[in-house]
Amino acid sequence: MRLRLICVGQKMPDWVSAGYNDYARRMPPELPLELVEIPLAHRGKNPDITRLMQRESEALLAAAGPKDRVIALEVGGRPWSTEKLASQLENWQQDGRDVSFFVGGPDGLAEGCRQRADQQWSLSPLTLPHPLVRIVLAEQLYRAWSITRNHPYHRA
Repeated sequence: MRLRLICVGQKMPDWVSAGYNDYARRMPPELPLELVEIPLAHRGKNPDITRLMQRESEALLAAAGPKDRVIALEVGGRPWSTEKLASQLENWQQDGRDVSFFVGGPDGLAEGCRQRADQQWSLSPLTLPHPLVRIVLAEQLYRAWSITRNHPYHRA
C-alpha cells in the first residue's frame, strides 16, 4: 500500500522540502509516502478562478489511481484526532488500496475532487498555508503509523 500526497503547487521553499522529506523518509518500506506536485494554474490579471480550479482538479484526479481511496483535505471536512487517524490508517491498510490525499491550490479544491473523495478531512479549523500542510500531513501520517506499531515517537 502507498500513501500519495497530491498537491497543487511546485517550487516550495527549502524548509518545506526538508520538513516533508524528514517525515516521508521515516515511513516504513511497506507504507511509503510519495509526493506528487501538480503545477499551479497561472493566475494573471482578472483570472477565471472557476476555470483554473477545474484545470487543477483534472490534474489532481489524473494523478490518483482509479482504485485509490481518496481523502480530500478540506477546511469543511471532518476533524480527526491523531488517534482517529491511526485507526483510519489501520483500516486503510486492511483494505489494501493505495490512499491519495488531495491538497488544492490557493482557491481550494473543485467540486469534482470533493465528489471523487471517499472522505473529507480537516487538519484544522484554521486556514493553513499550503506548503505547511505538506509537513503537517507527513508528520501526522508518521505519528499515526508509530501509534499502530507502539513506536516511542508518539508519547501522548
